[in-house]
Amino acid sequence: MPTATAADPQRRAPSDLDAEALVRRHQQGLWRYLRALGAPPELAEDVMQDAFLVALQRLDVDGGDAAVAAFLRRTARHLFLRRRRDLGRREQILVEVADRLWQRHAADDGGEEWIAALRACVQRLSGRARAAIDHFYGEDRGRDGTAAVLGMQPNGVRTLLQRTRALLRACIEQRLGGER
Repeated sequence: MPTATAADPQRRAPSDLDAEALVRRHQQGLWRYLRALGAPPELAEDVMQDAFLVALQRLDVDGGDAAVAAFLRRTARHLFLRRRRDLGRREQILVEVADRLWQRHAADDGGEEWIAALRACVQRLSGRARAAIDHFYGEDRGRDGTAAVLGMQPNGVRTLLQRTRALLRACIEQRLGGER
């Protein structure tokens, strides 16, 4: 019989083993999901840890794997958007698009197929678009750092990255849509 918690007498308290298993099963997919939403690596790690804490407090970890993964994604998305708002950034539309793509193409395999498609699409990029992606994401330079390296204004980098992300989204959708 489940052990009751103080907050909810019907829900059992997860054991350390349950917590380890939960993290082991969902860590990689959740981190990839947050990165797909646009979270930098450090923020993705922080938000992911916070999402696991919320899940351990509110969720019966013996629930189905798909339900647990969906709960973690919803929680992580909410926490990520809250952090973005707290930082004064407004890219929610991009997050919504990335979320829809993830739900459609990557949720079942933890993002393996999506990552492979993304890598192939990035390899097809050239010129400034490829350089901007490499500096902004690969070297984590940010908009100002990328602008300095490319000899552009930060707003020009923003526009270039928006266009490049749109190209990558279309390429990923084409690759994944053609395979299904």
